Amino acid sequence: MMKNYNKSLLALALTSALCLTACGDGEDGKDGAPGTPGTPGTPGTPGLPAGSFAKTAESITDLKFTLSPADIKVTSSEGFSVKFTLTGKSSGKDVPFMGLDKIAVYSLTANENTSGTGAPIEWQNNATANKAGSSLTCTLNGLNGTKNACTLKEDAANPGTYTATWTYDGAAPIINPNDNPNAVHRVFVRAYNIVNSQGVALADKVLSVPVDFIPTTDELAASGKDTVSSAACKNCHGEVDGHIAKIEAHHNYQDVKNCVTCHNPDLVPSDAQLAEGWVFDFAPMIHRIHAGEHNAAYLSGEAKEYFGEIGFPSDLKECKSCHDGAPSYNTNIYAQACVGCHINVNFATGENHSEFGLAQADDTQCKSCHGSGSLTPEAVHSVGKRAEYADLFKVDFTSAAVVPSATLGMKTLTLKANVSINGAPIADGTSLATYHATNNPTGKLVANGLLLGNVATDGTVYAWRDVKPTAISLNLASGTLSGGVLTFVKDIPDAQAIGTIYVSSEANACIKAGAVTSCNATGLEFGPTNPIGNSSPVKFFSLDGSAVSTARMADPSRITVEEAKCNACHGTLDYIKGTRHGTYTFTQCMNCHNDTTGASGHKTVVYKGDDGSKVVNPDVTFNNKDLFTVAHRFHSGNFDSITGIFRNAAGELEGYPSPETACSACHKDSAKLFATDGGLTSEKRSIKVGSNYISPVAESCRSCHAHSDAAAVAHFRSNGAIVEADAVTDSNLPVESCATCHAEGKTYGIDKVHAEVAH
Repeated sequence: MMKNYNKSLLALALTSALCLTACGDGEDGKDGAPGTPGTPGTPGTPGLPAGSFAKTAESITDLKFTLSPADIKVTSSEGFSVKFTLTGKSSGKDVPFMGLDKIAVYSLTANENTSGTGAPIEWQNNATANKAGSSLTCTLNGLNGTKNACTLKEDAANPGTYTATWTYDGAAPIINPNDNPNAVHRVFVRAYNIVNSQGVALADKVLSVPVDFIPTTDELAASGKDTVSSAACKNCHGEVDGHIAKIEAHHNYQDVKNCVTCHNPDLVPSDAQLAEGWVFDFAPMIHRIHAGEHNAAYLSGEAKEYFGEIGFPSDLKECKSCHDGAPSYNTNIYAQACVGCHINVNFATGENHSEFGLAQADDTQCKSCHGSGSLTPEAVHSVGKRAEYADLFKVDFTSAAVVPSATLGMKTLTLKANVSINGAPIADGTSLATYHATNNPTGKLVANGLLLGNVATDGTVYAWRDVKPTAISLNLASGTLSGGVLTFVKDIPDAQAIGTIYVSSEANACIKAGAVTSCNATGLEFGPTNPIGNSSPVKFFSLDGSAVSTARMADPSRITVEEAKCNACHGTLDYIKGTRHGTYTFTQCMNCHNDTTGASGHKTVVYKGDDGSKVVNPDVTFNNKDLFTVAHRFHSGNFDSITGIFRNAAGELEGYPSPETACSACHKDSAKLFATDGGLTSEKRSIKVGSNYISPVAESCRSCHAHSDAAAVAHFRSNGAIVEADAVTDSNLPVESCATCHAEGKTYGIDKVHAEVAH
């Protein structure tokens, strides 16, 4: 087709030439006057060498905005314009990102609130103030569909540099005519339509880091509102690509500084939503969400559906779990923040506002009671006291020895411990039974019991609570007190009176006015339902002169999880075990949660049916309580209750705040779960179920993947696993071959498979 077209042009040219000469030798016409010069063409984009710019991105982490206060104009006195640069990645280097065609600009102001109701400083979205949505859209043609939008233009001489301007009459809708240019402003940008090298749009929002500044001076400034950091949220919700991982609402705006764009006092629920329990202003809303299970009886409709089963993993009164900045919870006292948790208080009528039913017209009265003294939020909530009070009750074991007993087959064990309460040795004659945190409401363990057991040379723990036919148990009240030293004397079987033993205490204490006191006292700061654990480090002693063995849980090289990571979300482990166990460390936990107990108090697995009922999965049961099994099961929703964390009828995990495949939420960073021989790093080679043993790797996988069907079990068996149906009497099991495919770095390594799902 092109050839024929070219031939036609050639023929036309020849015909024209013949026609021009066919008129003979007449004179040529005079030259005409010069024409008007044409308009110069638009300069072309300077040629850039390949690799010196980017037009695609593989991840939001490839992209970086740079905004300077001097380049941001968002007030009525300045008009509207925002200039910024955007870089991408090429061969690992930051390069200009070209071709951006759509953004949104967000502008907020931190206003001083003098109304007498609400926080002293409140965010206002300047677009919302104009009833113009929450942001200003900018496009290349200045239109957002058929609506006027700001115009986005890339600087041809400086690729990757963009300017957004308003080209229409009147002020840009993001400019608030009542705005205060001397107040702190927050501006950030969102980019749209960015794809990867395959043309697939990035799934995550592309957001700039918010810039907080004062427009009149262009100085960077703190708003005074950021008393909860994204880092605090990440302690429980995890982190992906540098931002908070599991905030599912609105597909994750990534940073608490961005959330207040919409969640501020201007976002008011309808009357129907208020009746259900909704609140949208950020601080009260976060309080309401995290107190969901606590307030479930007062919620209804969708509010109850979304929040009613959320269990806060730390002490609900521990404000510093989230407020890791300035203590605004103790200084910015206003009613709506309080009713976020204290949902049944009606400040207008005074209902449930103290025993006096105090009504108040506005928030100016709050500080008259709660501004100082014993009624400040920090004092009333005992903020930080759980950790501070951990050393008020100390039990430090100093020795353990055995001598022959008068009873055949037994030896007499003597244990000694230094004991102090409230910083002083306990007076002789004191009855420690007085300090029982009740008679242990669960009824499962002896109140204030000692943690006792043997440690084999390979680090395996054999708890004395599992001794058959009669468990060996002691509690603090069993000891004799003299000069601050508590002495225990007990006959134990010869089988337990050898090798290494461990000893500690799981005592709980009740606190009043910063001191350990009787749990029968009134006005307790920490009482029977939320006691404080005692400080009792696990000690190891040899009873027969042999070398002291170290339990696996006490050897950092054999543990792939970190207590610090547990505490980042839970505060302290003693709170998690509540009224039952005053334990803070894995070495205390191992007394019950070990691989030799051979039973579980939570054998079945349930999920939440479509009608809200508890449905038992008949195909999956567990019969051990090793620490990793229990932790995996509970955090993956494969437990026997519909509280806190559970699975729904579709198999989806609810209540767990972090991505469920993010092993690093609990495991050490870069932890190697497999040893060089293919077994577990812990060197655990079996787990007891009933009187028999099964393989540990398959059980570890199954405790999260509790949906494992017959095909999965067959896969376990084909790779050398002994499953519960095949349990054997020998605890020395061969190493499974799971590591061949699933060890770190392998084709189907845990690090790869779980990381892919998490992202």
